[in-house]
Order: sequence, then C-alpha cells, then structure tokens
Amino acid sequence: MDLAPIIGALAGGLIAIGLSIYFWITAARGGRRTQAVFFLILGLVLIVVSAGLGWQKLGPGNPEPLVVAPRGPVQVRVLTALPVEPWVRAAAQRFNEGSFRQDGQPIEVQVIAMDGLTALGKLDRDDFGALGDRARADLTAQELERLTTTFPTVWIPDSRYLVELANASYKERLGRDVFLTDGEYRARPVAISLFTWGIYQSRAAVLDKTFGAIDWQVIHDAAIAKGGWPELGGDKAWGFFKLVVPNPRRNVGGLAAMIAAAGEYYDRTNISVADVTDPAFQKWLGELMGSLTDVSGASAYTAEDFALFGYSVGDGGQLLESDLLNNMAGIQTRWADPLVIRYPEYLTWFDFPFSIWVGPETTAPEKNAALQFEQFLLMPEIQKLAVQQGLRAANSDVSVTDGDTLFTRWHSQGVEAVVPRTTRMTSPSRDVLLALLRWFDLNVGQ
Repeated sequence: MDLAPIIGALAGGLIAIGLSIYFWITAARGGRRTQAVFFLILGLVLIVVSAGLGWQKLGPGNPEPLVVAPRGPVQVRVLTALPVEPWVRAAAQRFNEGSFRQDGQPIEVQVIAMDGLTALGKLDRDDFGALGDRARADLTAQELERLTTTFPTVWIPDSRYLVELANASYKERLGRDVFLTDGEYRARPVAISLFTWGIYQSRAAVLDKTFGAIDWQVIHDAAIAKGGWPELGGDKAWGFFKLVVPNPRRNVGGLAAMIAAAGEYYDRTNISVADVTDPAFQKWLGELMGSLTDVSGASAYTAEDFALFGYSVGDGGQLLESDLLNNMAGIQTRWADPLVIRYPEYLTWFDFPFSIWVGPETTAPEKNAALQFEQFLLMPEIQKLAVQQGLRAANSDVSVTDGDTLFTRWHSQGVEAVVPRTTRMTSPSRDVLLALLRWFDLNVGQ
C-alpha cells in the first residue's frame, strides 16, 4: 500500500500549524498576524486532506492491510495426459528456470501426470473440490490450503472431447462453464498425435497378401480364423492372431480403438448409443476383442509392452502414433521383426488441448500465468522438442520432417509426415463412452 500521500499531507499540515504558532507568538511582539492565520488555515486543510486519504485507504470499505506480506511464486498446476507428460515436464523445467513473472511474482509450473479417463473420472466425482456456490472467503484455512495446493489450474487431456464432457458435467451441476471454447482462456491444442495401426512386419506382409489394405474388418477376419495364422497364409508357429488394444479402463486409447472399429463397421464418423448397443455390432466387436491377450491385466502402455515382450503381447493393433514412434528403436533392437505403421481410413486425432480452469477455484494471476506457459509450449523451439518425442506440432511453423526426427527416421516403416486422409472420427458423447465401457466390462474385461 502506498502511504506516501497520507504521510506527506499530514507532515505538511503539522509543519504549517507549527509555523502558525510561531507567527502567533511573534505577532504578540509586533509580528504579522496574517501570516499566522494563513499557516493555521493551511495546516488544518492539509490535516483534513490527510485524514480523507487515510479513510479512503484504511477505512472499512478497504480491508487492505498496512503491511503486505511477501507472496510466494504464482503456482500453475498442470494435469497432463500420459502421452505428452514427458514433453510437458521437460518444457516446465525450462520454463521454471527462466525469468517468467506474473504481477511481479515468479511463476512455478507443476506437472501432474494422469491418464485422461482417470482425470475425467476425478472431475466427474468432483474429487478436486470445486467451490460450488461458495466463495474463497467462505473457506476454512485448511480448505483454502487444499484448494491452492491441489486444485488443477490447467488440464491437458488426450482429446478435446474429454474437456467437453467434463465441462458439460460441471455446467449442469454449477450452471456455468469451467472450460471455454472461445476467448482468451479457450482450450487450444499444444500437440497432436494420431491413432494408427502398428503391426509386426512379417504379420503385415501376410495380411496384405491375403486381404489387401489392413482395416478393422481384416483384423476381425484374422481374429476369427479357426485355423489361426496357417489359414491366413502365415507361419504355424505364430499360432492364432492376437490383437493389441490398450486397456480402456487404464488408457483412453482403448476406447478410441473401439470407437474407430465402430466407425469402420458402420462406415461413418458419428457413432450413437444405438449403434454400440446393436446386437449385430456387439457380436462382431466381441469376436474382434476376443483375440486380445490377457486384457484384464493389460497395461496402459501397450507400445512399451511391444518393445519389452515382443510377440507374446500380440501381433498388432491400433495404438497412438507417438507411443509407437518412441518404441520403434527398442522393438527393432530386441526383436528381429520390426513394426510397420499403417494409417486407417477413419482417423482418430488426439489434440491434447491446453484447458485453463476458468472458475473461481483458480485466481486471475494463476490463469494469466497459465497463459504464459501455454504460449511457451507453442514456441517453435519447444514444439520441436515435442516432435523429437514423436508428437506432431500444433504450431504450423514447425515441420515433423525438419532434421533427424522420429518421423524421418522411421519413414521406411510407413510413417507419413502428411496423412492424406481427411476422414476424422467425430467426438463421442458421454453416453457412447459409458455404453462401450459397460459392454467391455461385461464381455471382455472380466
């Protein structure tokens, strides 16, 4: 608080009154009485002015204390999807080592890794503790401490549709948006990855020869081949076809795979609850998912499992492009048979939107500090770091083929810098997701 005007006016008033007293004394000895009157009036005016300024600053309408305690850094807590967590964490370390400030205070970015579906579940259950109809001033000291140390300022999920689902839930509950689609704080992609086929090269060659282009129907037919790989033209030592799909309870990619399969089954991008509950589709999907290997214990990182355990994990499946690219070298090092990447007709895009929580749970300095970190992530230098980790840049000025990147390194294995297809799966509704998860739990995950 700036008290200089108050102190200055008060000091001036006291000095003027002191001079007035002096001139009154000298007036009794023949001095000039008018000077005494002038300084008396001036002193009283200055004291009144200082009193008015003091009331304005310190009165009951302004609870600001006389002394403001030094504040710590402005904290930005970023809840981050697993595929981009290593990149976001590395970027946050660089950011924290810089001289970024908000309202004169240093900014500190904290990264919390969490799968998109897990985070959505926590938001749906309000595990983070939204204020509801309460104000921050109504919180106890313990509640305020929890809010300011654990509530996420930003959420970077796998896909925009997760943000839309979370916002719809809170809007119904609170009557207001917590994530925006326009304006300064709108959700913006900071990186991109695609859902692609990753198949061992020997298996892909057999499927290409027998069926042609690899798609979900081809995988379905391979999965139900009663004679296994020999019936398909492959080596009898390979046994039966084994599909790889991330566990949908641990990785949003598992749901994305089932949605993509439904898109190809119905030959359209928009899938409804009626579609996923149709008995004919469920029979087809059940036959397909029946070729999964030990799905009840499957990990969230199936591409890593490919690199570690090889054929025992499976022959191929739909996985996130960035995860595949990050594990291509490990697969080629450990196993004689490298993976090839194929892009499906119906593409599922993961756009990793930087979504700032706009409710009263986060302060204005925290929101604005988050904007600074978002802009930092979109800088060409930081976007190039994302490309080095197998992600596609959200900044159009950054190319995935600039230099020795995973995209150029594995081009011979089918990686495409520019995917020519434009058919993109529409974001599923909450009811579709819940219906698929329920079907999975009842028919596959037991």
